[in-house]
Amino acid sequence: MTNPDIVLAGAAGDLGTRIARALVRRGDTVRALVRPDLAPGDRAHLTGLGVTLTPADPADVSSLAAVMQGATCVVSALNGLHEVIVDRQRVLLEAAVRAGVPRFIPSDYSEDFTATTPGDNRNLDLRREFMTLADQTPLQVTSILNGAFMDMLGAEMPIIQPRIHRVLYWISADQPLDFTTKDDVAAYVAAAALDDTTPRFLRIAGDTLSARELARVLSDVTGEPYRTLHVGNLGLLGLMIKVAQRVAPQPGEPFPAWQGMQYMRDMFSGRGKLQPLDTDRYPEVRWTSVHEQLSNHRPG
Repeated sequence: MTNPDIVLAGAAGDLGTRIARALVRRGDTVRALVRPDLAPGDRAHLTGLGVTLTPADPADVSSLAAVMQGATCVVSALNGLHEVIVDRQRVLLEAAVRAGVPRFIPSDYSEDFTATTPGDNRNLDLRREFMTLADQTPLQVTSILNGAFMDMLGAEMPIIQPRIHRVLYWISADQPLDFTTKDDVAAYVAAAALDDTTPRFLRIAGDTLSARELARVLSDVTGEPYRTLHVGNLGLLGLMIKVAQRVAPQPGEPFPAWQGMQYMRDMFSGRGKLQPLDTDRYPEVRWTSVHEQLSNHRPG
């Protein structure tokens, strides 16, 4: 029996590299889609992962379809804005259909964008737009939703304030929040890529805890008392987002400060909460808790 052949887009990125490693560890053949003019440094990086470099024009359906022949699943780990999440993934989608690839996993790694309010979160709106395109194809499309990346608890997601020993929250300190490490997401994606029975959505959380519970974890990990700090309601957070968009719009950045605030609004409102969870679907995946993550990567 031959190993499954997986096509991976975005293998050079942070999450893409982790997915590539997870697939290779499973013994799969991984074709990493790369530009024909790939820089030598990126070529060496990807070759070191154990993947097969597959040059193709990312804007050419025919070129991509030719290198996808015989693959069992296309996995996207592309990161960007409309020209990537919608436009480049649409070309991938069309190429997969033309090549007869049966399955497609889009780059939807996020909180539950199917339950959030359109217009409230730019990055989730892009995923919602691509979902409409994907669901018009005959492919078996599976979106994997993982809440917030646990690795971002710190400077990138500053609800933890080490200097004042506080965990910030909006609305309620008891709202459950979903977190998953990037490595755990990658391991789950690798398992799902080999599973031809996946549903349209898989929802996972390495750990789920509230701001109040997060403060208890930090107290235990650091040996210093952490408490929660209420910083406002949804209205105030919405106003802060508008101010941040005006002061530092950064329209070309995938994750400016105001985008992170939009994610916080969805998480603390409960709209982005993942349920029901499919975390136990692949028993071989070992999940990292927030306690373990912060013990190994203390904030501050």
